[in-house]
Amino acid sequence: MIQTFRAHDAVELAVVERSGFVESRHLGSAVVLAGDGSVVTKLGDINAPIFPRSCLKPFQALAAMQAGVPLRGAQVAIAAGSHTGSLEHMDVVAGMLKAANLTETALGCPAAWPSDPAARDWLVRTERGKSKLAMNCSGKHAAFLWACSENGWDTAGYLEPNHPMQRAVRTVVEEYTGGPVLHTGIDGCGAPVLAVTLKGLARAFTTLAKAPSNKHANARTATVATSMLDYPWAVEGHGRPNTVVMDDLGVLAKMGAEGVLAMATPTGASVAVKMLDGNGRAATLVGLTLLAAAGALDVPEVAGVLGKVVPPVLGGERPAGSLRLGQAVSALLD
Repeated sequence: MIQTFRAHDAVELAVVERSGFVESRHLGSAVVLAGDGSVVTKLGDINAPIFPRSCLKPFQALAAMQAGVPLRGAQVAIAAGSHTGSLEHMDVVAGMLKAANLTETALGCPAAWPSDPAARDWLVRTERGKSKLAMNCSGKHAAFLWACSENGWDTAGYLEPNHPMQRAVRTVVEEYTGGPVLHTGIDGCGAPVLAVTLKGLARAFTTLAKAPSNKHANARTATVATSMLDYPWAVEGHGRPNTVVMDDLGVLAKMGAEGVLAMATPTGASVAVKMLDGNGRAATLVGLTLLAAAGALDVPEVAGVLGKVVPPVLGGERPAGSLRLGQAVSALLD
């Protein structure tokens, strides 16, 4: 059976300390690449297959654009993002569907309550209930459907692995990761999810982040990168980790389910992290620290951002501990 790396191939990336007692340990693997694609830092197994989950969304959006979808601005960012389902998010997705001459019912993702409190309250108050527009992958699905509309492809089967849209995604993912897809599964939203290596994921983000300054780069790739940075609220949501990182540091950032994170600076320095236990609460802490330790980011600026996005450890309403780096990562700062 194809599987990801095991615990004995991982390292301790972060720990949770409560009242002077280490309560939990997050094992995982991580890799930092330089702008030329060379490995700067390697922690754990970076060549075992992983499901990047939503970290692949920028490349799924790129595949839709290359299939003829005229995404612009916030539409690009939300197709590449995992949004909180705010009213603003839902409005962008609804506009994409309208442009494709489709409605919410065409979306193959499940209906969901938004994680944005104001939007959830509105759906409850108006008795609309759960909405497919509010599902955090609805932007990606709308882009897929728009591609179907542009090309005359079947919309009912757009999530099947052999559908032209999904074949196009596979081609893009293999091109940007520099390796073959190692396994195909079904993501939480119902779309195919493609297993690649952690190193391959970092490589893809290196190429994506460098595209705006590379005159030889695919123009659509550059559009994905610039749109994510220009409309970071559409990638996740105001105050959310990915959005804060992009707003404050100008670093591309995309979380995926099961503890996956990929980030890259405009010069192409990239990091990819996979938490073996699937919990992503320490991923941004680890990822930004690794970039800073590699000299790709300014340490004080990173510290300021981490103060905004690292979740506190509380006892009642008071601090009772901290989520902090594991020894494998903290040793790189010495």
